Formats: sequence, structure tokens, C-alpha cells
Amino acid sequence: MSTTHQARPARPRATLDVDHSDPEYRKWLKEAVRKVQADANRSADTHLLRFPLPERWGIDLYLKDESTHPTGSLKHRLARSLFLYGLCNGWIRPGRPVIEASSGSTAVSEAYFAGLVGVPFIAVMPRTTSAEKCRLIEFQGGRCHFVDDPRTMYEESAALAVETGGHYMDQFTYAERATDWRGNNNIAESIFRQLELERFPEPAWIVATAGTGGTSATLARYVHYMQYDTRVCVADPENSCFFEGWTTGDTTVTTEHGSRIEGIGRPRMEPSFVPGAVDRMMKVPDAASVAAVRALERAIGRKAGGSTGTGLWSALKIVAEMVADGRTGSVVTLICDPGDRYLDKYYSDAWLAGQGLDIAPFAAVIDNLLATGVWTD
Repeated sequence: MSTTHQARPARPRATLDVDHSDPEYRKWLKEAVRKVQADANRSADTHLLRFPLPERWGIDLYLKDESTHPTGSLKHRLARSLFLYGLCNGWIRPGRPVIEASSGSTAVSEAYFAGLVGVPFIAVMPRTTSAEKCRLIEFQGGRCHFVDDPRTMYEESAALAVETGGHYMDQFTYAERATDWRGNNNIAESIFRQLELERFPEPAWIVATAGTGGTSATLARYVHYMQYDTRVCVADPENSCFFEGWTTGDTTVTTEHGSRIEGIGRPRMEPSFVPGAVDRMMKVPDAASVAAVRALERAIGRKAGGSTGTGLWSALKIVAEMVADGRTGSVVTLICDPGDRYLDKYYSDAWLAGQGLDIAPFAAVIDNLLATGVWTD
């Protein structure tokens, strides 16, 4: 009988020791993190506004106004979290650019934080992005890099990072993990704290929209973690695959065209979207989103972006269901960014005509709801 002997690995003669410590880099890193955290410390919380509903319904509809952040959108929170995540992981380095695939608002906020810590910023975005968003990115010191096909933003961003030696931030992968969903003044904790003295402090529903999916994941995880009965609904626009992927369970679904509602809707199921955390989804026609955002201006005198309209349409539909069932309670949705970024789009009748969008039937649904309590969609 033959015996096979395995060779024993040679014992090292000395401890292998490699030290990559860089005192200058650590000094820069500490200062960069301090600056980002100081921005949060300087920023007051955003307001929770009420949408006027008939008192007899016993229902309160709130809008978390994220347009009051320093860079004017919900994405300011995300950009701050992504920068802290990238800095603390050692991915963002002095002198090297941060690159992001973005349709606008995230890029505006990331350009701000890049300027704060002193690194270059490049936004890879569809050529159809609103001119005002492009202006805001450049105002914050960023550079716009356009692509004709929105589906190529990811690959183009990764290639630019390799070419420049920079860091591809990749909000669509890291949004849900960069945010502390258990608290630390995230958007969910803020909403519930602001509702504490209201007559219905625990909302029946919170309605969000999905671009990266990070906000809906944060809201849903926090609700589950705190053991609330609140449910989370995600409103999805046309030309987005989130609704189909969620309803079918197929994470490989894609769409042929990009979303007309800037900031939300994606041509693929993004890694940051967490389907299992969400209770409900609605597919909202783009014309309904525009009708809702114009109804918001009539109701509270504030212009907001199209994504706000998508969420508001779904929130109003939920309110109508509660009225029909005789239920009281509260519903929360978001003002994602200001409408002055979209004067040439959602507030332009010429743009609507060019897109073939007729908002009149959807405006009638909202008007009828507010007058009679009946949803006629």
C-alpha cells in the first residue's frame, strides 16, 4: 500500500508586514469627513407641509418638503451619505474626480459635496436632462458629460473612472447601503418625529418614488425596525421597469426608453431597489404626474418637480380609498425638488403638446376627488 504525503508549507522566516499608512492622506480624509458632517450640522430639518383636504374626511395628507435642502432636493441627503460612505471606504481620494451616472438632482448635490471636499466632479447624464439642472451642476463646480442613450450611463461612468483614475460613485448600487436606515436623522426618522404631535402620528401609508430605490428602502426598513403598522407604497412612472420587476419578480426586466419624469424611473432594476421591503406599487401615467404637480401649486402655491406629482397622485388615490372605506388617518409623500428646474417641461403647455400628453382628464380626477371624495380614474 502506497502512502501519499502532502508537502507541508514552508514556515516563513519572518512576519510579513506591509504598512500602507499615509499620514497626509489621513489628514485630508479627516478634514473631508469633518466638512461633510458639518454640512449636516448646519442644516435644519426639512418641513412637513399639509395638503388641504376637507375636514369632514378625518384624513391628513402631508408632504415632506425636501426641496429646502442646500442643493434643493431630496438627493442632498443621498449625496451626503454617498460621500461619507465613499470617503470612509477609502474610495474618494484627493485630486481624483468623482463620477456619477445621474439625470440631474443627485449630480447637483454630489457636485456640491465634491466642491466641499475639494475634488473634481463629472456627471454622466442623458442629453435630454433639463437645461436648468445642467446649469446648477456647473454652478456647483461640476462638469456635464452627456450620453444619447440613458442605458449607457453606467458603462460610460465606469469607463471615465478608469480613464481618469477617479471613483465611480454608483448611486444605483450603493444608495440603499450608504444610508443608516435605523435612524441617525434619516428621512424616515425625521417624518415620524415631526408627526409626534399630530392627531394621527403613525401614518397609514408613506408614498415614495424610485430612482435609485434608496429612499423607499430606508423608509420601509425603518418602519419595520420600529415595528410601526405604516405601509410603504412606491409610485413608478412610465418607461420604468420597477413596477414590472416588482410584480413579476423578474429582476432582469428592462425598458426601451428613459423616463420623462426626471429623477425617477429606471430602464433596469437597480441594485439599490429592495422589492421585498415594499408593500405596494402603482404605475402612474406621466400625464397624471404633471396634473398632480399642477394641482399641488393650486393647493399650496408651490411648484415642484414631476416626481413629486407621481407620488402625490398615488397618495391622493390612497386618500380616496380611505374616504370610501370610512377610515381616518394620515398619509405622507414627498416634495422631491423645486418646480423652477422644470419650467420648460412640466409647466410648459408646449412641451406637453410635443410629448402628446393630455393632462385634462387626470386634473378632472383630482378636482372631483377634492370636491366629492370620489376617485373616478
